[in-house]
Amino acid sequence: MSVKPIDRGPEGSASPAEEPAGEHPHSWLAALRARLGLPGAPTLREMLEDALKGTREDRAFSAEEREMLLRILRFGALRVSDVMVPRADIIAVDENESVWELLRTFDTAGVSRLPLFRETLDDPRGMVHVKDLMRWLVGEALGRPASEGHAPSSAPRVPAVGGPPPSGAAGPVAGSAAPELGRVNLSRSIASTRLRRPTIFVPPSMPAANLLIRMQSTRIHMALVVDEYGGTDGLVTIEDLVEQIVGEIEDEHDEEEAAHIVADPKLGLVTAARTPVRELEAHLGVKLLKPEEEADIDTLGGLVFALLGRVPARGELIRHPAGLEFEVLDADPRRVKKLRVHTPRPGKKEGNEGAAGA
Repeated sequence: MSVKPIDRGPEGSASPAEEPAGEHPHSWLAALRARLGLPGAPTLREMLEDALKGTREDRAFSAEEREMLLRILRFGALRVSDVMVPRADIIAVDENESVWELLRTFDTAGVSRLPLFRETLDDPRGMVHVKDLMRWLVGEALGRPASEGHAPSSAPRVPAVGGPPPSGAAGPVAGSAAPELGRVNLSRSIASTRLRRPTIFVPPSMPAANLLIRMQSTRIHMALVVDEYGGTDGLVTIEDLVEQIVGEIEDEHDEEEAAHIVADPKLGLVTAARTPVRELEAHLGVKLLKPEEEADIDTLGGLVFALLGRVPARGELIRHPAGLEFEVLDADPRRVKKLRVHTPRPGKKEGNEGAAGA
């Protein structure tokens, strides 16, 4: 019986094709490390993160590019439960409410999509997009049957003010009705308008990256998070997911918080979460960051997040090792907006006064 010798490479090592299945060098090395109680080899993700964090003097990437790359790497570890708006903060409308109530909710909420439910959030029915609502209102004002939802694709294009009519258009259509807002019945129920669009239902354990891919493929940009019993836990939009990569996205409707410190007679020291940490350090004469933290934390909102490890809720109190306490005056599920700073009382000695985490 002849035995075929293993083909050796130029350096005397067995070629990868001849290695037995499951005997990859890294597998037995990992097993040996585990038996000896040694830490495992760093993953590619960890090595990339270390490289991006440890080469800040390298000009190959700007600070913004470096931060975005780090966010991309961390995005893979996020679950839907990490990015969702919790149930208590969901703004939704009962489908039996009137169109007028829907309009009012869109006006106060400042969003483009609203989830629909029947009687309770645990019985979701879909969502309404503000564009569909606008099309419906125009259709009703023109007297055309727009209750089916969207405006017909053959609707004539409207020229710009003072501009020429669209190509192929000879002018106003003879016999077409003039728009009359009096035709719009705002007391109709939302369900009767057929404005409802479908939404996605996902579990809280679903990877956030998978949900982003699903939203892209289905072109449905809102998902309701449901638990194992079918109850609604939260809500996620595509904006929530994209912000995990590019940072906070604000449009022309978002209110700007001024970055400054105010000594309020009743509340004490009040500051916006966007205020730079260095500004508060200079104001109070206290060091809040370690040298290694200065490259990663810029604002007071970021400092509070780092201390707590998550976005705090309104009214929550976060203690700093230097003796300060940050009280959250205003926040939403994704970020802190306004803080109240409690300074140590005179004569109170702090054992760990100094940099954060000292």
